[in-house]
Amino acid sequence: MIVIMHRRATDAQVNNIVARVEQRGCRVHLSEGEERVIIGVIGNGRPIDPVQFERMSGVERVVPVLRPFKLASREFHPQDTVVNVNGVKLGAKEVVVMAGPCAVENRAQILDAAHAVKDAGAKILRGGAFKPRTSPYSFQGLGAAGLKLLAEAREETGLPVVTEVMAPEMVQLVSTYADILQVGARNMQNYALLHAVGESQRPVLLKRGMMSTMEELLMAAEYILSHGNERIVLCERGIRTFEPYTRNTIDINAVPLLKLLTHLPVIVDPSHGTGKRELVSPVSRAAVAAGADGLIIEVHPRPEEAMSDGAQSLKPAQFTKLMESLRPVAQAVGRTL
Repeated sequence: MIVIMHRRATDAQVNNIVARVEQRGCRVHLSEGEERVIIGVIGNGRPIDPVQFERMSGVERVVPVLRPFKLASREFHPQDTVVNVNGVKLGAKEVVVMAGPCAVENRAQILDAAHAVKDAGAKILRGGAFKPRTSPYSFQGLGAAGLKLLAEAREETGLPVVTEVMAPEMVQLVSTYADILQVGARNMQNYALLHAVGESQRPVLLKRGMMSTMEELLMAAEYILSHGNERIVLCERGIRTFEPYTRNTIDINAVPLLKLLTHLPVIVDPSHGTGKRELVSPVSRAAVAAGADGLIIEVHPRPEEAMSDGAQSLKPAQFTKLMESLRPVAQAVGRTL
């Protein structure tokens, strides 16, 4: 449940509510808005009588929260969460674009890509050091060597880095080199990993599983939030449907619906969502028009030579053209790029 305080409630009255909640063995989530304070009460399994709180001084009303994702819900946290990554703000007015190759292949490739996407206007560099692949015979990434190359690219360009972490025991290593920890679609319900990235207190990019509902995505976010880590960005990357002409089906519905349900930033991955570079630009524009806070796009200096996902990777010139086309769309919906 949430306890909504009067506009003129004092700090002492808020503290009394917090103390009462903690006496009941429950946890508190405090949301301090411009006009009033909202106190989220996270239960311990035992029923709580709301009447005892309604009678306390400074309380305007008590509202039950029926959704299972308490901390991720707008009921607990009405204001938008803005995730600040080295000065880049995800969830604010600016639409943030993350771009780079699917996989780090060598030094020249990642440095060329990093400079190209920065020059075009991207604010965060993406690149896979560890690659979970459907086939065990496919390129699996450079591992720790790839992380060091990403860190070198960050040093040269100033772009923060997002890269995937695949297992709990890898969180510390990846955190040493990356600014954002990506939990991929295949690991969305890897609960040990969710606990580990939550405990890390690092920014997390959480991708929706290819066959996961939005509630399942938000419950995965709840695992991370339960550790006090609110620096989470949700990513719609397409779901598996009966349609064979695209790699996945981008769920544009998810963008405005998630913005209604949760305070967390929402971005879209049109590269994995379509699997075809010809579709990346129009789907990117659709995502921004639908209210996405950002995009994550695959860009490779030479897609025809890519060791992973070349068919959906844009060339630098194509990415530059896409960025130019996104600016008027962002402006039309009250955003900047």
